[in-house]
Amino acid sequence: MLALGLLLNFAGIGLFCRLIFTLAVHALPFFVTLNVFMVALHSGAGILGAPLVGIAAGGITLAIGQTAFAITRSVISGAIIAALFAVPATIAGYQVVFAMSQIGVPSLVWREIFACLGAVFIGGTAWTRLTIFTETRPLDSGREARSDPQPVLSAAAHQQ
Repeated sequence: MLALGLLLNFAGIGLFCRLIFTLAVHALPFFVTLNVFMVALHSGAGILGAPLVGIAAGGITLAIGQTAFAITRSVISGAIIAALFAVPATIAGYQVVFAMSQIGVPSLVWREIFACLGAVFIGGTAWTRLTIFTETRPLDSGREARSDPQPVLSAAAHQQ
């Protein structure tokens, strides 16, 4: 019975960690959704209108962010957009790992160490998930990017 409990705890923690890493990119849209929901609720939008406005704002934030990141040509603007998505994920990762480490780690120093490591890993995951689907662009923006490599002329071709 003890072994089954340990296996289920291990599976639950693994599933929770997978969920955190999967949803890390969506920390900024969730933050926007929650804030717009609260503002709409306090401004009189009602119980049915406030969630709709909040979800729409979060979806628009995600769509604008991913579209802007996909079409940007500048490395600096791409890094700024990725940082806008990765910083809230890093903060959320720190808070989640710190809260989870309170369950089994009695030392405050080790909880802080685990929380900082979790923040780095979760923020890095969010950054990687944003940048993994972008294609590399040439550094020289004045020239046209070609997908086919230039043929190398051999010495025999030069002699003819």
